[in-house]
Amino acid sequence: MDWTWYLFRFDGRIGRAGFWCSLIFVLCGMLLLLFLCAGVMFAFGVTIPSVDFDAQNVFRVLDPAAYQLSLLDNVPLLLLQLSATALLLWIYLAILVKRLHDRDKSAWWLLAYFVLPGLFKQFAERLPDTYWMLPIALAVIVLTFASFLEPGFLRGTKGPNRFGPDPEAENEDGSVRSPAKSWDQSGEIEIVPPSASPPGGMHVKRGS
Repeated sequence: MDWTWYLFRFDGRIGRAGFWCSLIFVLCGMLLLLFLCAGVMFAFGVTIPSVDFDAQNVFRVLDPAAYQLSLLDNVPLLLLQLSATALLLWIYLAILVKRLHDRDKSAWWLLAYFVLPGLFKQFAERLPDTYWMLPIALAVIVLTFASFLEPGFLRGTKGPNRFGPDPEAENEDGSVRSPAKSWDQSGEIEIVPPSASPPGGMHVKRGS
């Protein structure tokens, strides 16, 4: 299995099993980075601020208020968070894009499934509290649910599509299965009359 393709490339398709296995890998990577960060800070006797490696942290770049966090007081930790978040964001988007390809959807669907919900979440507390915002909030809820349901649980298009072969119809070595032609046993048997030569009975047909 080519894990570099699974985690870093945006071409091709992956099925539901590959999607969940890749997400588990990302989760393990996040936990490892958190433990590493905590260990380094503990070793140097530094108070550990609240830090996480959520992929949606990328939207803090667009939020001026995010630069007022106490995390800015610890530049090494900030650089670690930025680099780790960028790496995990790349991996997450690569996984999601290939899963969208399996559903015969282009990467532009990231705008609906990732960008719009992320921006709304980042700025929700500063948006006006009016009834006009209710349809937007409901739309974000629907998109968030769809971004979890479709990649994680819905089967991709059966057979090849414009993004590649069906990943659920591949062999373990990565080659695409060719549907085996079924052997019609009854069609391969013929009844020979007793008067015919060789002696009558059931015989297997010989190829013409």
